[in-house]
Formats: sequence, C-alpha cells, structure tokens
Amino acid sequence: MREVRWERMFPDELERAFAQCPVVYFAYGLCEPHGPQNAIGLDALKAHAIACRAAHEHGGIVAPPDYWHIHEVGGYAAWAHRSVGEVERAWMTAVPPWMHFKNICYQIRAADSLGFRAAILLTGHYGPNWQDLKTLLDIIQPHVGARLYGLPDFEANQPGFAGDGKSGGDHAGRVETSLLWALEPECVDVSRIPPVDAPGPHFAMGGNARESNRQIGERMVADEVGWLGDKARELLADYEHVQPTQRLVTFEEVERVWESIVAPALKGFRTMTQQWSESEQLPSDSVWQRNWRIPDRT
Repeated sequence: MREVRWERMFPDELERAFAQCPVVYFAYGLCEPHGPQNAIGLDALKAHAIACRAAHEHGGIVAPPDYWHIHEVGGYAAWAHRSVGEVERAWMTAVPPWMHFKNICYQIRAADSLGFRAAILLTGHYGPNWQDLKTLLDIIQPHVGARLYGLPDFEANQPGFAGDGKSGGDHAGRVETSLLWALEPECVDVSRIPPVDAPGPHFAMGGNARESNRQIGERMVADEVGWLGDKARELLADYEHVQPTQRLVTFEEVERVWESIVAPALKGFRTMTQQWSESEQLPSDSVWQRNWRIPDRT
C-alpha cells in the first residue's frame, strides 16, 4: 500500500504525493483512560488512522500524530473526577490549553512554509477543545496561505452509530470502541469489559460499550473517510478561488501572530474557563484538584 505517513516517506515519495494532492492532515489526541477494553491512546490512534485512510483514498500526506493534548484542567478535571475516579495513575499525556494551541500554530507554520494548499486538523479528543480549535483557525487563517479546517472526528461521522443521520461521538462507549476496533483491532479487547452489575466507573468506560460492533465501526470509518475527502476537495477549490499570496514562514512570524492576536483571545477559549457548568465542583481532597484551577494568562 502506498505510504502516506510523513515520517515514514522518502523525499521523492513526499514530493510526488505533494504534487498529486497538496493537502496535509494533522491528527490529535492523548493518552487517557478509555475503559479497560481500549488502549489508552485511543483518541490519537483513531484520528491518525482515519486520516491515513483518507489520504490513501483521496490523496494527501499525514503529519506525525500529536499525543499531547488538553486535560486535567477546569471542566476536564471535573469530568475525570466523575468518570475516571480517584485513581493513583491515570496515564495521561496532558498539557495546558495554551501550550497545545501554540504548538498547533507552529505545526501550521511547518505546513504553510512547505506550500501545502490545505490543512485538515482532526482531533479524536473531545470536550470543548475542538470548539477552541475552530476559533484558533479562524483567528490565524488571514495570516496563512493554506486553507484550514479543524474538526472533532465525530463531525465527519454524520450517519452516527445507528445510521440514523445523527452525527455523534462518545467516550469509550460503543462509538469510539467500534471505531478503534475497526481501525486498530489489536488495541481493543472487549473481553475486558466488566459484567453489567460490576460497580464503576471502570476507568471512564462508556455505559453502552457492550454494544460495540467492529462491522459498524468499519462502516463509520468509511463514512468519515468519504466526508474528509469531500472536505479536502472543497478546501483545494477554495484555495484556487482565493489564490492567497501570504505564507506563515518564520518562527518570528508565528510568535508575532501568537502574541498580538491569539494570546489576547485565549481568555475567550472554553478550555480556559474554570468550569463548564456552575454545578461542577471538586472535593478538596480529589487527586484532580492539583491542576483544576486555570491560571490567568491575560
């Protein structure tokens, strides 16, 4: 099979793939609890594998996956207290929001300086980070030549699990488990799912994980790959229409855009808010207290 993973390609392969389809995919996720039945890297494993399938089918190059993402702060910490519990080790690869989003700016700079015409940024990790990703791309798009689009993978899963036309995702439930089962079967072991009457929270396992189905996962993967192919063509057509002349090339330019435009907007990012709802609180003795409070970055 033709290689599409940037880090595993030879220079002539990269040049040929770029000439045929100047689209780059970025995949995001992190290691975090996903029930006893899934490998903890599910989010990035899922997003990267879907991106690779899209590139195989529709063209493009897939950047190395980013396994460091937002968690342990604000609403994420409150969610972890409820869904993961007071575990000794959650095995997370978490970074604060401002670090994640600044890193994305540098990744976009790498793609834009190479001359890619479109970049699709696909996150397999949920919570409000994907909304902030869209906000970030809206902010920096005027400074970038490549046409940008960011999304959570469930946005591309339009028929959903039941094929009823409802897009949706979950956390280590039937949707995510089925997707990973189809994409990376060695990373799913449904025999590890505890009995129905076993007390939880089962390392953040979704309540409907027992309904997971590999064949349905394969159908959802195909749906997402088709959606991403359509989006890539749309972005390339937009590039031809706009014919941008500006590129984000230097580190200095990234820092200027960050300091003058992105950093002042961070206070409006949802991942920078202390709570997702007024009812979310943490006990003072919770292990999730240590990074719950988000420092003022304004």
